[in-house]
Amino acid sequence: MGYSSKSPWLIHYDGSSCNGCDIEVLDSMMPLYDIERFGIINTGNPKHADIFLVTGSVNAQNIEVVRHIYDQMLEPKVVVACGICACTGGVFRDCYNVIGGVDKAIPVDVYAPGCAVRPETIIDAVLKAVEILDEKAERMAKGVDPATAPREGLLPGKGYKTNAAGELEQGDTCPNGVAPAATPACESPEKKEA
Repeated sequence: MGYSSKSPWLIHYDGSSCNGCDIEVLDSMMPLYDIERFGIINTGNPKHADIFLVTGSVNAQNIEVVRHIYDQMLEPKVVVACGICACTGGVFRDCYNVIGGVDKAIPVDVYAPGCAVRPETIIDAVLKAVEILDEKAERMAKGVDPATAPREGLLPGKGYKTNAAGELEQGDTCPNGVAPAATPACESPEKKEA
């Protein structure tokens, strides 16, 4: 356990959900599930937060708010998309005002699907985020930018070129760190037009 993960703070933001996932996030903090037993504390200030927990989909009105909260957080930081709406847009993905999941606005590190996502799944996702937080802190200590460096065990995959430092060559991943073949939404507009 690294220094960053001893007492990580998380900030929760509801994008535009039905509030089912929000209730489950609050439930995960109550005595029955008690996420605080792992030293995780909820905060309202992005400058104090290590983990950004987002529920609901991204739309035209909240995309800049999501980006603003993310930009205010200090490195290392981890983003958790909670609920199927935050992961993909969910049942609202075909609505005129919905852009999609959180990964359309900011890079997502952990996905916790479900409708509504269960408190156990939220706790598992946050604990996975704590592991990634430690990994990013180690990378920062080595002088590598944690936002752009691939995570060990997830990337690089088959068919990806790495340089001498073990980092992916430029253009081999999407901004959110997922292989382009796995996420068609990562394709740039130039590729779609061609």
